[in-house]
Amino acid sequence: MIKPFTHWITLIIVYFIFPEKTGSTSQPEPERVTANVGENVILNCAFDYPEGIPVSYVIQWQKLGIDLPIYIWYDGYPPHTGTGYEGRASLSGQASLNLTKVNEEDQGWYECKVFFLNRPPTLPKNGSWVHLDVHAPPHFKVKPPDVVYVKVGEFLSLPCEAAGTPAPTLIWYKDNSPLEASSSIEILANELRISSLKQSDIGDYLCMARNREGSVTTTAKVIVAGSAVITVPPRNLTKLEGDKAEFTCEAKALPSNVTYQWFHNNVDISELSWLDTRTIIKRDGTLLINPTSAEDSGQYTCKVFNGIGSPETAFAYLTVEYPARVTYSPTIQYLPLGLSGIVRCFVQANPPFQFITWTKDRRPFEPNNLPGVVSLNNGSLLFQRVTNEHQGRYRCTPYNIHGTAGTSNVMEVLVREPPLFTLKPKEAYQQSVNSEVKMPCEGVGQPKPTISWRKADGSKLPKERAFIRGGNLTLKSIKKEDHGRYECVLENEIATLVTSSLLNVDSTTPHAPTNVSVNTSAFAATITWQPSYDGGYEQTYVIWYRMVDTGDTNWKTIRVYPEGSTTFTLYYLQPDTEYEFQVYSRNILGEGLPSLVVKAKTKVLDVTNSQGMPTDGYGSTYIPSVFKSTGPKPGPPRNVTVTRVAQGHAISWLSPANKTVPVAYYYIEYKIGSGSGAGAWKIWGPIAKETSYLVKTFKPGDVYTIRVFAHSILGAGQPSEEIRYEVPGGNFRHSKDKAIAAGVVGGILFFIAAIVLSVCTVKICNERKRRKAEKAYLMVTCPIMNVANGQSSQAGSPMPLKSYEESRVPSLVNSSISAILQKNFGNPSSSSEIVLQRFSTPTTATLSFNGLPYYFGLNSSKPKIIV
Repeated sequence: MIKPFTHWITLIIVYFIFPEKTGSTSQPEPERVTANVGENVILNCAFDYPEGIPVSYVIQWQKLGIDLPIYIWYDGYPPHTGTGYEGRASLSGQASLNLTKVNEEDQGWYECKVFFLNRPPTLPKNGSWVHLDVHAPPHFKVKPPDVVYVKVGEFLSLPCEAAGTPAPTLIWYKDNSPLEASSSIEILANELRISSLKQSDIGDYLCMARNREGSVTTTAKVIVAGSAVITVPPRNLTKLEGDKAEFTCEAKALPSNVTYQWFHNNVDISELSWLDTRTIIKRDGTLLINPTSAEDSGQYTCKVFNGIGSPETAFAYLTVEYPARVTYSPTIQYLPLGLSGIVRCFVQANPPFQFITWTKDRRPFEPNNLPGVVSLNNGSLLFQRVTNEHQGRYRCTPYNIHGTAGTSNVMEVLVREPPLFTLKPKEAYQQSVNSEVKMPCEGVGQPKPTISWRKADGSKLPKERAFIRGGNLTLKSIKKEDHGRYECVLENEIATLVTSSLLNVDSTTPHAPTNVSVNTSAFAATITWQPSYDGGYEQTYVIWYRMVDTGDTNWKTIRVYPEGSTTFTLYYLQPDTEYEFQVYSRNILGEGLPSLVVKAKTKVLDVTNSQGMPTDGYGSTYIPSVFKSTGPKPGPPRNVTVTRVAQGHAISWLSPANKTVPVAYYYIEYKIGSGSGAGAWKIWGPIAKETSYLVKTFKPGDVYTIRVFAHSILGAGQPSEEIRYEVPGGNFRHSKDKAIAAGVVGGILFFIAAIVLSVCTVKICNERKRRKAEKAYLMVTCPIMNVANGQSSQAGSPMPLKSYEESRVPSLVNSSISAILQKNFGNPSSSSEIVLQRFSTPTTATLSFNGLPYYFGLNSSKPKIIV
């Protein structure tokens, strides 16, 4: 092993130190050698020993363009052969190169170098140059397809590329006649192009490649045909894990050489190693998956293509169900002593798991029966206040309708002291713009906790102005947008604790709203945002919006109501249209910065799915003004008729025969007169949810032309057939009969009104007589009381007058009291004062008139004087 190592060290020294200064003074002229592909050739190299004395030498053959030698020979050692020349290069004679199985890549310049060992580097160069010419007949690198199926009017490309030495030329023929370039035919070095294919271009094409060594030909047949069409698309499947699943995908095409390709979630299944080994695509396009696995769930797309037109696709979904399983069992989980903690059970199930059973220290553990322990929806256990009793070895077992796939490994749950804040930031900091603030935060724990800072709204800290040193956060060159709540996070394996502080940045106007999101329907958009710092004053909002790509550069604005709301719905938008939205905030000092612009596109209105009319913020329906009328329109209404009824004339019709496009409303167009004397078209409507309309304005003797339009939300359909209607009753007899009938009806109504008026008059008179008698009775029955001391003449303890509640006489009793006063004292003057003093009981009261007291009793409805 020492000798070969020494040998190659010597060669390296010779090659890199004396590459051009060895050999004798002879320098032969370059030689040119010619060979055909596949033949053997010898590249000569002659040299003379220095001073005619044989010495040790090294032969090196180099090809121009290749950095490393292709052949190195040294007596007594195995030769070195370069890449591509293994087994083909050997030494012939003293220094000539024997190259076998010559190929086209061998063509080029070769240099023979001879290095004499143990000789000074001043010796002249020894060696020679040889050029190898490799002649090869043409051969095709790219051929056109044997049969090409096309459609008239399409673009046709026939590739044809050949190689050989000398370089071959290409000649095209169509139906055995030479093909020449024209306005629609383009002949390139490696392709034939035909634009706007005509029927005369259909036929047999031949591509010939030739040089002086020979020629080759290839043909292509161009046939008019159609693209592949899926006739039986795949259907959604639900399988249990381990079963087989088959997706059908049948297609028809001309030609019938349909290629089927299947994708899982838009990735070719041949590229998915975990799925490719379990799938087979049958000749009829059916995809077989056997056996199914949980990860196979998803969308499967079938793509068919026969080389004509564009491929056609169809897709379906596979749902693989399996028993509930535990995907991960952490060896150790920690619970923080005295705080809330969670023991997690990582579960995967389809359909979702129904329940999870737990064991602790090999005994059943029922979380629902233990105070302070809650079973979460994700299967984990929540301990609301952790104690040392919660430490132990836990295992969980999930179940769904298919059972369980097994129990988790043992999870060691350890209760440890949580980390502790030793220094917290203040609850709030008030800073001005361009100032600096430092928020301290320190903590201890075992293991040692880490401290990090974040913004509560999820936005990132300003990288170039925020610095964290030893847990302390420093913000430099404070800007308006730095306003907000900052959180210090103290975290180790036991628990994660968070404390926060509010940074108020002195400002005049509000900060820009954040987190703007838009949810759209066909005619409306609901905008939601998060408020920022209000600048110290109550803020309101204004929404700016406009259409995108319509040339509308002007923003429309609308004020958000109620004030302070952070959600607002815009109505009267256009369907299938992209809008830009921006939210501005304001306070009493002015308008703040706007939010970021958010783009959202309204939904496409599906007129084939019976949708109701759009509604505004009050729930009222409205007929939208649609500027982009797209989609199918309703057909014409049918069987339009006019019928005379008691209230007028009823126009009725049948809905369009095509029920796939729902009708939102109808319009009736009419014009008065006939022929050239008819007036302009006028309309009645819109008429929603009805197929009839009552007209009360028809004039007898007039002639009307009527037609009905059906409208979807996206626009008007075709009109119905026009009908001509002459309003009857245009003669005198009809008018006379109508007048007589009107007179009879008027007389009857007048007689009824007289009877009603008489009855009302009698009732009013009787009511007045009853009231007058009642007032007279009350005057007679009024009791006499001691006015001086406020005591009643009847038994019972008196109540001092100063405890009475005084007030003006209410309207309920004022009329009755006024009548009594008028009878006893004459008409009260405008300066007279009537005061009602109520007792605590609801049955008696004191009346004061111009300072003189009078007493009367009360019942539940009206005052009555009691004697």
